[in-house]
Amino acid sequence: MSHKKILPLALLLAMLPAGRALADAAATAAPLVADPQSVIAPPPPLAESGNCSAGFLSRVAAAYREDAQPADPNAPAPKRRAMDAPFDSPPFPNSEWQMGGVPAPIGVPDTNSTYPLEKALGCTRLGQWMQRNRIEVFGWVTPAANLSSSSFSNYPLSYNTRPNRAELDQFVTNIMRVEDTVQTDHVDWGFDISNLYGYDYHYTVTRGVFSNQLLNHPAPGQPLNGKIYGDDPMLFYGDIYIPWVAEGMVVRIGRWLSLPDIEAQFSPQNYLMTHSILYTVDPYTQTGVMTTTRLSRQWTIQIGVNASNDVAPWNSAARPSLQACVRWVSADNNDMLYPCINNWNKSDYNYNNVQMYVATWGHRFNQHFHMLTEAYRMYGRNIPGFGPGGTPGVAGSSPFAGTAGAFGVVNYLNLELDSNNMLSIRNEFYDDEKGQRTGYATRYSSHTIGLTHWVTQDLEIQPELRYEHSYDVNAYDGGKKDYQAVALLDAIIHY
Repeated sequence: MSHKKILPLALLLAMLPAGRALADAAATAAPLVADPQSVIAPPPPLAESGNCSAGFLSRVAAAYREDAQPADPNAPAPKRRAMDAPFDSPPFPNSEWQMGGVPAPIGVPDTNSTYPLEKALGCTRLGQWMQRNRIEVFGWVTPAANLSSSSFSNYPLSYNTRPNRAELDQFVTNIMRVEDTVQTDHVDWGFDISNLYGYDYHYTVTRGVFSNQLLNHPAPGQPLNGKIYGDDPMLFYGDIYIPWVAEGMVVRIGRWLSLPDIEAQFSPQNYLMTHSILYTVDPYTQTGVMTTTRLSRQWTIQIGVNASNDVAPWNSAARPSLQACVRWVSADNNDMLYPCINNWNKSDYNYNNVQMYVATWGHRFNQHFHMLTEAYRMYGRNIPGFGPGGTPGVAGSSPFAGTAGAFGVVNYLNLELDSNNMLSIRNEFYDDEKGQRTGYATRYSSHTIGLTHWVTQDLEIQPELRYEHSYDVNAYDGGKKDYQAVALLDAIIHY
């Protein structure tokens, strides 16, 4: 008999009473699988913050609990078109060599974390629309406190200028879209709208943008003029990414952070909670048009025009200015050099129109230990009160206008202690030659040590000790002392 006419064994068994029972049992038993990879794994459990049956505040609380858990070490790394990230972040504030004018160096993916507010919005129509369009919303609150040897003013320490008190430094909200510069097949776009409220607005305000709260409110009883707390729309710009220019170009239009500094205005982007004197008195933002072009994985150039430092283009103090930078990273990713003409024009001093030449060098000893060094020279032309014949030691006392300049150099040593802790040591020298930048014609040194401890992804704590000295005149506590010692603590609470 042909083998094609033999009934399958299962069918024969099913035709018999006992066999039918065996067949039913076989049908309900776990199947035998020849290829284990053909088994479809059950979907991962839904994150509690994504449980849309819960209320909004419950989802926010759940997101904070989830972020307190250790990160998945096996999570796949996002695709990138750049060198490997030289640092670990956390605990360092950034995983890339510094570069202003772009959200991240061209070829680096968007590595912004998803914080509780954005997670909780995922169940709403608004949040789902934002996810589809890659629009992010997040922010932080930074309260701080200090104990100081000064009683009236900590200046030129910043931002914690008022001594021996607790302060709301920053309450920041960011709404942004990061352009995808990893891909090279289509034009992409991005934007950033970032608003800062708090004491730190004293340093960030640009003339012509909510500047009346600072410039038109004298406060002789306070270390700094202006209202105690104020609001500053710190960033408002749009980006266009064009992949076919060299190895990619980003064109930025709007208000951006000054390009070259190691330090930044926003508290999560810094190695220490206070700022160097060098940073305190240099330009903070510019408004105009900036291009960033990647020539290769090692070389990037930046060219832009703006309205001069900390001035809106529509304000009468605006002066058309050139900005240009070159960034080089060594082939082994251990060194970075970033020289910049941060501001150049032929106009006399007006508001904060200083000419500034600056360079930053970074060296990585290994993945856990690196240093950053920045130096600059800047000056203003024909500044009233800074010509010859003034009272010795009194800044701005000359009957004539003149050129006033400053030189500064600062070094950071940054050590990763473990995945949640970073130690940073900062040493600097600053020479305010005629006192135009700080108010005192003197040389300064400052020395700072601080720790950043990541409690969770959403909470950083930064204790710090700082000592500084002025060599030629008393420049501390409103001109009463030639030194200052301060202990400080802040917390950065992300949302």
